[in-house]
Amino acid sequence: MATNRKNADGASHLRLRLQILVPSAIVLIGVAFSAFYADYQQQRLSRQAAQNAVEESLGMIRTKLEANINANIRLLQGLVAVIGTEPYVTQERFAALSENLMANPSQIRDIVAAPNLITTFVYPYARNREFIGQWVLPPPAGEQTAHLLREQGMTIISGPLPLKNGSMGLIITLPVQIQNDFGIRAFWGGLAGIVDLPRLYDDSGLRAPDLTISAAITDDSVTTGRPMVIYGDGHILANDPVTMTIDLGNKRWTVAAIPKGGWDAASRPNTLVRLLITALSGLIAGTVVWVALLMRERHKNYAALRQREEELRAMSHRLGAALESSKIGVWEMDVKSGELIWDERIYQLYGLSPDTCMTRGLWQSMVHPEDVDLIENGMTRAIAEEGTYSGQFRVTRPDGAVVHFRTVGNAFRNSQGDVKLLGVNWDVSADTKLQEDLREAHRQTAQRNGELEAARRHMEHNALHDALTGLPNRRYLDERLAELNDDHKTCRQLTVLHIDLDRFKEINDTMGHGAGDAILRHVAQELRAKAAPTDFVARIGGDEFVIVCTGKEAVEDHELLGSTLIAAINRPIAYSGHECRVGASIGIADNTEARLSSEQLLINADIALYEAKRRGRNRVERFNDHLRSRTINIKNTADAILRSLGDQDFVAWYQPQFDARTLEINGVEALARWRHPQKGMLAPDAFLEIAENLNVVAQIDASILDQALHQLSRWQAEGLGIEHVSVNISAQRLFEDKLLDHLEQLSFPPGSLSFELLESISFDDKADAVAESLERIRAHGIAIEIDDFGTGYASILSLIKLSPSRLKIDRQLTAPIVTNPTQRRLIGSIVDIGRSFGIGIVAEGVETMEHAAILRDLGCQTLQGYALARPMNPDAFIDFARAHALRREDLWQRSA
Repeated sequence: MATNRKNADGASHLRLRLQILVPSAIVLIGVAFSAFYADYQQQRLSRQAAQNAVEESLGMIRTKLEANINANIRLLQGLVAVIGTEPYVTQERFAALSENLMANPSQIRDIVAAPNLITTFVYPYARNREFIGQWVLPPPAGEQTAHLLREQGMTIISGPLPLKNGSMGLIITLPVQIQNDFGIRAFWGGLAGIVDLPRLYDDSGLRAPDLTISAAITDDSVTTGRPMVIYGDGHILANDPVTMTIDLGNKRWTVAAIPKGGWDAASRPNTLVRLLITALSGLIAGTVVWVALLMRERHKNYAALRQREEELRAMSHRLGAALESSKIGVWEMDVKSGELIWDERIYQLYGLSPDTCMTRGLWQSMVHPEDVDLIENGMTRAIAEEGTYSGQFRVTRPDGAVVHFRTVGNAFRNSQGDVKLLGVNWDVSADTKLQEDLREAHRQTAQRNGELEAARRHMEHNALHDALTGLPNRRYLDERLAELNDDHKTCRQLTVLHIDLDRFKEINDTMGHGAGDAILRHVAQELRAKAAPTDFVARIGGDEFVIVCTGKEAVEDHELLGSTLIAAINRPIAYSGHECRVGASIGIADNTEARLSSEQLLINADIALYEAKRRGRNRVERFNDHLRSRTINIKNTADAILRSLGDQDFVAWYQPQFDARTLEINGVEALARWRHPQKGMLAPDAFLEIAENLNVVAQIDASILDQALHQLSRWQAEGLGIEHVSVNISAQRLFEDKLLDHLEQLSFPPGSLSFELLESISFDDKADAVAESLERIRAHGIAIEIDDFGTGYASILSLIKLSPSRLKIDRQLTAPIVTNPTQRRLIGSIVDIGRSFGIGIVAEGVETMEHAAILRDLGCQTLQGYALARPMNPDAFIDFARAHALRREDLWQRSA
C-alpha cells in the first residue's frame, strides 16, 4: 500500500509540474522567438542602411575619380591643340606652354611631347631630361598600343607605374595630329602627361580622414589572370563589397568598397532597441516564472526532502564515476600496524592481484630506490603534523614496466584515536613522458636556433663578400665608406685606389672563364698582401677592385703602393700549362675636402682610372684639379649638346664634290656643325666623342639627313644642276630599326642620296650584319660609299660583300702625292681595285690644283678639297654654285 501511495504521489506531482511547466514553456518559447525575430529584422535594416551609405560614398568617389581624370585629359587636349598648330615647337616654347597648363589645378606632375613617339620635349626639363630619346609609351607597349594611338587616335592610359620620387603614376598619352602643307591631317606624335596617383587619390577623396569606407581599385583591363589590385587592400574584394566601374577607354577600373571595420561593425543593431526588446522579453518571462514559482511553493518542503536524497545518490555516483574514469586508486594505511588497504583500482595500477596482502614494507620494495626516502619523508611529516602531503615517485611493476605515480594524502585520527593516512594514487606516466618530450624539444629548438643564427651570419657574410675571391663586395664597400664618411667629420683622411685589370677580357675570351677566375683570385691575393692591415680591399665588379686607405701616408706613398700593385698584378700565373698575364690601371682620389661625400670620392677615383687608361693603361693616375676641370667641361659640353638637340643647333654645312675631268659639281657632302651658343660654329672633332658617349649621334645624323634632303630640293628648284648629296652615317645609327622607319617617311628621287660609312667601323668583324643592313637601305634607292678608305680595317673581301658605289680616299693618302711617287702608286692601286669592282673613286684632301691634276691623271673620278671649295652654310653654297660655272675654266688654266 505504501508503494502504491508513493507511486500515486509521484504521478500527482508529475501532473502538477506538467500543468505548470508546459504553459510556462510555451509562453517563454513564444517570447524568445518574438525577441529573436525583432532583433533579426533590426539587423537586416541596419545592414541595408550600411550598404546604402557605402553606395553613396563610393558613388561620390567614383564621380570625383572620373572627373579628375577627365579634367587632366582635357588639360592635355588643350596642349595637343596648341602643338597641332605649332608642329615645330621648341623646348622653350614647350616648357612655356606646359608651365601655363600646370598653373591649372590638376594632378599632372610631368609632361612630355614625342614626335613620332620618341620623347623630344619634357617638362620639367631637369627632372625628365634623361627620358629624351626614349619610346614615349611605357613598357609593355607593343605595336598594338602604338596602332591605337596612331591610327585610331585613341587616348592611351598606362600604369600605374613607379615614378622617380618613389610614388606611383598614371601616364595619359594623347595623339597629336597636324595639318601638312597639302591641308591633310597627319600624325605628328604623342603628348604624355604623368598623373601623380597618390595626389589623384587624395583629390578624389579616397584617403580622406573622415572617410567611412575602405575601398580598393582593380584594373580589369589585364587580359591574363585575376584583375590587378592597384589601390587598397585586396581582401576587400572577398568581403561582398559594393562595386562600381570606371571606363577609361583602353582601361577599365572597378572600385569596390565596404564599411570601415566590415559589414558586421557597420550593421551592428541599435543597442537601445535591443535593450528594449530584452527588457520587454525579460518582463514577460519574469512574470511567467514568478507565477510558476508561486504555484510550486506549496510543494517546496516535500521536494526539498527528495532533493537531498537525490543529491546524495548523485554525489556518490559522481564520485565513483570520477574515480573510475580517472583511474585513481584510493588507499588507507594504519600507521601503527603498517597495514595498507587498497581498492580494486589501485591494485590494477600496480599490476597486482586483489588477493595480495599489501603491507608498507612490500609497497616500499616496489618503489624506485631513488624515490623511497623522498616519499617516506613526506609521509612522516604528514603523520607528525597530522596534515597533508603530496609527491611523485616511480614504481616497478611485476611485469617490469616502470610507472610514474602522483600521490596526495592526509593524516587523521579516527574515533579510537588511531592515526591513519588516507590518500589517492594516479598514473602520471603520460604527463612525465610529455614533459620529457617538451624538454627534448626545447633542447632541439635551442640547437636549431643556434644553427639558424650561424646560417644567418653565414648568409650575411655571403651578402657582403665576393664568392670567388672572398673580398668584400660593393655593398660592403658602400657601408664601410658610409661609416668612414661619418668619421671624416673628425678629420679622418681617406684615400681610394680604384684598380681595373687590363687585357682581362682577352684572357676570358681565349682561355675561358676558369683562367679568368684564377687571375681574379691571384689579383685578390696580391692586393691583400700589399695593402696595409688597416686598409679595406673590395671587389666591386667583374675585374674592378677598390682599396680604401685610412692612414695619413703621404701622396707619394699611395702612388708607390699603386706602382707596387701593378708590378705584382703583372706577374704571370700558370693555368692549364699556359702562362696568363694581365695588367692594371689605377686611379687614386683623396677626400681633401671636408664636404666631399664617399660617393663623390669613388667617382673621382673612377675619373682618375679613366685617365690612366686613356694615357696608355698599366699606370697610376691621381685625381687633380685638371681632371676635375676636364670632367666638368665634358659634363658642360654634354649638357649643351642635349640642350642644342632640342634647340636645333646642329646644322648641316656643305662641301661640293667635283668631276675630275670637267670640274663640274657632281655631288655635295653634308657635314655636321654645332652652332654653339657661346663658342660659335664648331666642327665634329669638338663634340663627336661626347655625343657618342651620350648615345645621341643617331639624332644628329637624322637631323643632318633631313636638312640635306631639304637643301637638295632647294638646289633642284634653283636650277643648279646638283642631283646628288652624301650624308655621313654612324655605325650606331646603321643598326637602328628607327633608321628604316625614318627613311619610310622621306621623299627623294632614287640615286640622289648616298650614305658614307667610315672604314673604321671594322667591316671584317661584322660584314654579314652590315651587308644585311645595307641591303635594306639600298632598297630605298640610297647608294653606299666608304669614307676615309685606306686608314681603317676594310679588306678586299669585305668590299666585295658590301659592294659600295664609291670609295673616298683619305686625305692622309692624297696629301704627299705631289712629292712622293710611292704614294702615287698606292693611290693608283686603289683606283685599279675600284675599277675592277666597278666602284667609283673620290679623292679627299685636294689642297692644291697640282693635287687635282695628279689625281685626275691617276684615274680618280671625283675630287673634294680646300683647293676647290671649303664647307659652306646653305646660302653661301648656293652663291658658290652659281658662280662656279663662270670660273671653272680659270681653275684649270691656273693648275696648268
